[in-house]
Amino acid sequence: MNDPDAVVIGAGPNGLVAANRLADAGMSVLVCEQHPTRVGGACATEDGADAGTRAGCKHDVGAGFFPFNRASPAFRALELERWGLAWARGEVESCHPAPDGSSAAISRDDDATALSLGAHDGDAWRRLMAWHRRVEPALIDALLSPLPGLASKLRLLPFDLFRFARIALATPAGFSRRLFRSDAARRIVPGLGLHVDVGPDDLFGAALGYFLATTAATGGNAVPVGGAGALTGAMARRLEERGGVVRLGARVERIVMDGRRAAAVVLADGVEIATPRVLADTGAPALFLKLLPEAVVPRRVRRAMGRFRRGWGAFKVDWVLDGPVPWKSGEARRAAVVHAGDHIDDLRRFTAESRGGAIPRHPYLVIGQQSLLDRTRAPEGLHTLWAYSRVPPQVEGGWAGHRQAFADAIDARIEGLAPGFGARVVARRVVAPPDLEAFDPNLVGGDLGGGSNHWTNQLVFRPVFPYFRYATPARGVFLASSYAHPGAGVHGMCGWNAAGEALRRAG
Repeated sequence: MNDPDAVVIGAGPNGLVAANRLADAGMSVLVCEQHPTRVGGACATEDGADAGTRAGCKHDVGAGFFPFNRASPAFRALELERWGLAWARGEVESCHPAPDGSSAAISRDDDATALSLGAHDGDAWRRLMAWHRRVEPALIDALLSPLPGLASKLRLLPFDLFRFARIALATPAGFSRRLFRSDAARRIVPGLGLHVDVGPDDLFGAALGYFLATTAATGGNAVPVGGAGALTGAMARRLEERGGVVRLGARVERIVMDGRRAAAVVLADGVEIATPRVLADTGAPALFLKLLPEAVVPRRVRRAMGRFRRGWGAFKVDWVLDGPVPWKSGEARRAAVVHAGDHIDDLRRFTAESRGGAIPRHPYLVIGQQSLLDRTRAPEGLHTLWAYSRVPPQVEGGWAGHRQAFADAIDARIEGLAPGFGARVVARRVVAPPDLEAFDPNLVGGDLGGGSNHWTNQLVFRPVFPYFRYATPARGVFLASSYAHPGAGVHGMCGWNAAGEALRRAG
């Protein structure tokens, strides 16, 4: 492709969504992806033969479950099912068992969830979901659209805005105590908040756990049939049918400016590609401090990027098993995702240890059972399992000397909830924070979320004020990654919104 109308740096979900939106508007688009063999970034799938487990077993590199599969305006607009994407769902979306035998589970059937939570908490859940289902379309649009998004927010009644604001301003633990009575139900929202770096007592932290709980009940923690890479693969096929080009093994070294306007990108092999606009599905610090010339980035922005607040690291383990996990909880045996967090105090202790730079003694876990939902993930007689914990990006002495011991602690945590688990392990792969960064340079220190989800990194502060609407100080250059609003989660809206801003400025 000669002189494309736009170059997209990075073929992660946001980059591919942005490229598709631009192509739909009639632009010629080139996507430059540095990985030599596949698209997807952290939304990709590896065969066990390459991962060192068992051939024919499919392991998701990063993202494994997609609660925004129905709620994302970007996914709805792209209609990826027409390009071969199929979703699989479980009977139970999110299960939260504890060693004491208690269990709380969220299903897409509100009555089934209410039965799991018990009489009082079940009624509280029904009332919450009756309201949420009514306002979810407007609420999702208001939260995922570009800021300030007044039009979408005005679709909500004042009472609805007040009710959501009361949730958003709370801590995860505070919201849970206000809503539920039992310890089992109260650990749900704080446990979901720890999908990122939101602790139980973080101010303004309840909204994320709330949304992960409610979208599990409306859209489900669905998995793409064949692996997470099937999602980004469908995006790439759609783009190519519209004339877009994805170039693998093409690492962009720098953006060339003509004055203060984008003029070209230069690849690592020295090839220069002329283009009037660049959309970067990259880290914000990488864009402002490495890709753009220093002269076009204000000093204040460069200082802010130098101290950009990153999220915790992630420590991931992939297993091959000779059968399903033998959970004590019957609900966990049918769940798409299982969360290991005994109670709020357990989650508090875990948060304090991770934030303090220590390796957690009793790790909180997000555990994915993809092969229960999608039997294409493993050969007959085998199952795959996927789990991660939140950890410090770096530890004393480096992760190399601690990785196997911490993986053993994760195995022990699962064994406590599923006696006999260890006997079913056929193979195990350990992925520490440095390994995740090696998979995808956007995952700095194993940060899966494009920076911290602390309130100081959100809304108009993401990534830095006043550049929260995807445009940058360099004309024709846009930030299209999860480092931009609305941030973490595979919903594609960072790329969708960035492409919309690029199109608006192109007239």
